[in-house]
Amino acid sequence: MDEPDVVVNCAALSAPRACEMDPSAATSINVPSSLVTWLSNFKETSTLLIQLSTDQVYEGVKSFYKEEDETVPVNVYGESKVAAEKYVSEKCLNFAILRSSIIFGPQTISPVPKSLPIQWIDGVLSKGEKMEFFHDEFRCPVYVKDVVTIIQVLTSRWMSDAKQMQLLLNVGGPDRVSRLQMAEAVAHIRGYDTSLIKPVSASLVDRGVKSPSDISMNIDKLVQTLNISPISFIDGVRLTLTTEAKS
Repeated sequence: MDEPDVVVNCAALSAPRACEMDPSAATSINVPSSLVTWLSNFKETSTLLIQLSTDQVYEGVKSFYKEEDETVPVNVYGESKVAAEKYVSEKCLNFAILRSSIIFGPQTISPVPKSLPIQWIDGVLSKGEKMEFFHDEFRCPVYVKDVVTIIQVLTSRWMSDAKQMQLLLNVGGPDRVSRLQMAEAVAHIRGYDTSLIKPVSASLVDRGVKSPSDISMNIDKLVQTLNISPISFIDGVRLTLTTEAKS
């Protein structure tokens, strides 16, 4: 069997409520024990594992978390991802763990079944109906093509340098935005009536799972290590909606 140079693990049970309802499934899917066991069949120095993690490993009590900040997840999804990070860092000689925020962008060539954030907001506002959005829950959404570029750069570096790699990076966009601000950006680009957008506190809505309030991330390490500067949220939304209009 040929040894893989790079393995990118995107497999996850990523819906926080689904994880809360079935913690054992969350752990078995999100901690890549079978994958790491398979990789152990190859020479340790031959394969780089790029593991997708999440901003939900952070507690959410401050702004712009750094990679060295303590991980204190508030839900099962975050706990399973912390367990995955620990497992990969202990079992693998070469890895890059990417703590991703909300990934947004155009629909994939083979459409994904889950609701995409910008498309969902666009669909709701296009109907002219009023909708509530959280004004006090903050993230650093990242454009999907920036995530792809990050993975490509890591792969190229691994292939050319042949040096040990043990990296942990926050992968977010440069902007800290609330759900309300995300909706306002879509409305601004599409020309929708912003009076349809109603602010509401996340604390007033029971989603069946605890959600961290502010898990915005500092991405200085990403920018400095890989020389990549993710595009702004508004530009990413514009690109997403432009691409959707053409397809």
